[in-house]
Amino acid sequence: MPEARTPADIEADIVRRRQELAVALDEIAVRVHPKTIADDAKAKARAAVDRTAGRAYVAANRAISDVRSQFVGEDGAPRMERVVPTAVAAAVVIGGLCLLSSRRDRK
Repeated sequence: MPEARTPADIEADIVRRRQELAVALDEIAVRVHPKTIADDAKAKARAAVDRTAGRAYVAANRAISDVRSQFVGEDGAPRMERVVPTAVAAAVVIGGLCLLSSRRDRK
């Protein structure tokens, strides 16, 4: 059979529970404070931007590596069979744009 509680035991329980309740209410007050809410929102937004920037960096790095591998061999030497045709195509495109630009300027 459980021991009978004395008035002092009951009073000590009440004091302890009041203290626990006060701590819980203080925590709730901090959580719902507008500054806390704003700081949490900023932190979440910052984390989302960091994740997005990280993913963009990885994707760009992968794309650059893929393009580079098309024009540079594993030994680091340029792959002339791909560099020369690309350079010629770029020169033709740039020359064509220059011609079009000069024709517009004449009109």
